[in-house]
Amino acid sequence: MTSGKCRIKKYTYGTPFCTDAVVEQTAAGEGSPSFITELDNGFTYQMTPSDAVYGLGENVRGINKRGWHYVSNNSDEPNHREDRTSLYASHNFIIVDGRERFGLFIDYPGKLTFDIGYTEHNTITITAEDMNFDLYVLEGGSLKEIVQAFRHLIGRSYIAPKWAFGYGQSRWSYLTADEVREVVRKHRENHIPLDSVYLDIDYMERFKDFTIDEEAFPDFACFVEEMKKQHIHLVPIIDAGVKIEEGYDVYEEGVEKGYFCKEADGTDFVAAVWPGLVHFPDMLNPDARKWFGHKYKVLLDQGIDGFWNDMNEPAIFYSEKRIADAIDRVQEFKGKNMDLTTFEEFKAVTGTLSNNAEDYSSFYHNVDGKGTMVCHDKVHNLFGYNMTRAAGEAFEDLEPDKRILMYSRSSYPGMHRYGGIWQGDNLSWWSHIELNMHMMPSLNMMGILYTGADLGGFGADTTEDLLLRWLEFGIFTPLMRNHSAMGTRRQEVYRFESMEAMKKIIGLRYGLLPYLYSEYMKAALKDEMYFRPLAFDYTEDAFAAKVEDQLLLGDGIMVAPVYEQNAEGRYVYLPEAMKLVKFRSLTERTEEILPAGHHYVPIALDEVAVFIRPNHVLPMSYGGECVDEVDFSTLQLLGYVTDTAVYEWYDDDGYGKDYDNPANYSTFVVKADGNLEVKSEKKLNITVSL
Repeated sequence: MTSGKCRIKKYTYGTPFCTDAVVEQTAAGEGSPSFITELDNGFTYQMTPSDAVYGLGENVRGINKRGWHYVSNNSDEPNHREDRTSLYASHNFIIVDGRERFGLFIDYPGKLTFDIGYTEHNTITITAEDMNFDLYVLEGGSLKEIVQAFRHLIGRSYIAPKWAFGYGQSRWSYLTADEVREVVRKHRENHIPLDSVYLDIDYMERFKDFTIDEEAFPDFACFVEEMKKQHIHLVPIIDAGVKIEEGYDVYEEGVEKGYFCKEADGTDFVAAVWPGLVHFPDMLNPDARKWFGHKYKVLLDQGIDGFWNDMNEPAIFYSEKRIADAIDRVQEFKGKNMDLTTFEEFKAVTGTLSNNAEDYSSFYHNVDGKGTMVCHDKVHNLFGYNMTRAAGEAFEDLEPDKRILMYSRSSYPGMHRYGGIWQGDNLSWWSHIELNMHMMPSLNMMGILYTGADLGGFGADTTEDLLLRWLEFGIFTPLMRNHSAMGTRRQEVYRFESMEAMKKIIGLRYGLLPYLYSEYMKAALKDEMYFRPLAFDYTEDAFAAKVEDQLLLGDGIMVAPVYEQNAEGRYVYLPEAMKLVKFRSLTERTEEILPAGHHYVPIALDEVAVFIRPNHVLPMSYGGECVDEVDFSTLQLLGYVTDTAVYEWYDDDGYGKDYDNPANYSTFVVKADGNLEVKSEKKLNITVSL
């Protein structure tokens, strides 16, 4: 297969499991690629000291992944520290850029280790648990062309409804409808823009999927409609485990039809999560997947038009058989005078109950619905992908002409066609703003465009300045959600002295929407990246390749957020002259031209800095308190034009699926003297500010 300048060859080892990650046929290679050395369970590649390695999607550490080891093993991991090797996703795609430039995608659903200069600084070693995988090699072209070819290989990215690009408020948990009403009321009376409120596990009846706690949320359909009249979309969570309870229809149907994962003896596997003992739907069984996906209809019928899938690695608090053994073993320590060794043994009895590898190797999937059984640990990384696929395929049946918001915690390549992700249980740490930045381009490489982190941090207690700085980056991420854990400091923006500043920052998001939505849609429709490292555009600039805390966003701007406590600005490297625009609100801004080179840029705690590239424009609206209020037909073009700027602008109705209609595209041609030429089928009112 050839995509532009990029050539793709597929090398098959053993008998791979079909993951459905790839949607395009490609040419078969002979033997092994010449530049790698094959091992018994993988292969190695010798880097030069200056090689950079990009990719791996959702993971710890920097944009350049060199110097650490990463394990594709989807994990319920709330501690996103530098010493972690696995988070919630397995994104087995890397690009090596140096003496040679190539991409590698290892389509393998089991545990896969990437040692990228960790054991030996100049050696990449990729090892699998067995030699049953497809290796795709992408050669030729630029970094952006390799990414585009890979994205074409795995299929078009999920497209969210336009309302889902507004600001969302969440917390584990809003316990009652009245509490949600209060959150909405506080936003509306303070004129803080808001489009969605997220419902965590407590909206359910005793944590049972596709149920409503009628006492806490009575007349749920009427409540959903009440919120929509205020331009608020409710977005409930769905978990992977189905509660074992007689009389619960999802449980009873799943047992009757054999749709749950099995033990080796054919009985249904029993684990525990939020509701206690559960069964896991067999997401790799096409019939079970269709059955589970159509269960979302219960909520769709009540007016819900967005969901987030959680706990779908799948997370396990404990398995039934393991907890029984642990209880027996704990009794053995009763009355003992425990020394260090004995106490460590005691802690290990309960400390290894959750997400234990032995549990994942003890249940099975009926992968074709016809009795072909595969042990879960061989296909572990596909569970969350197929849970979200179940919903996405069902939405095509149930709401074929309507976009439904969907994102997931766990993922694998292929899931990006059905939904986005949020970046999991981060913490209210300054370093996690930087981690959020690092993940964005790496996830975009995987086709995951609709993504963002929990603004302010999910775990621990946020601070006012941390939330301000995180919002200043979050206004650029497609998913913009403030989310926090039960027991932590409440972090709705109206609770802080800096509410007015936070309100103006969130308001700026709505002003930026014409640009952000356009760049998202073009990235999705053209298999491009929404966020890019500087190295992907400034390919001949050696210093740009080292910059990891500045990102190009779409066609024309660069963002460089402040992410250090008490900082009053930051150092920025400009590969070329750019216009610095500092916003305090939609109507309060300063502008100056900065030459190429190194600069210290003061950025106050209530300011957002945007850098406009030469001969580019930034289309903006005049804002609104929800996406429905944003007038996409009345625009202001902020620009840095020394000669001619040509901008292709995309806009559609935001709800339907007529993506490829030429009428969605307009062209703005702006001259240095401010002269504007518009080519569009839309009626637009545009002013130019240079």
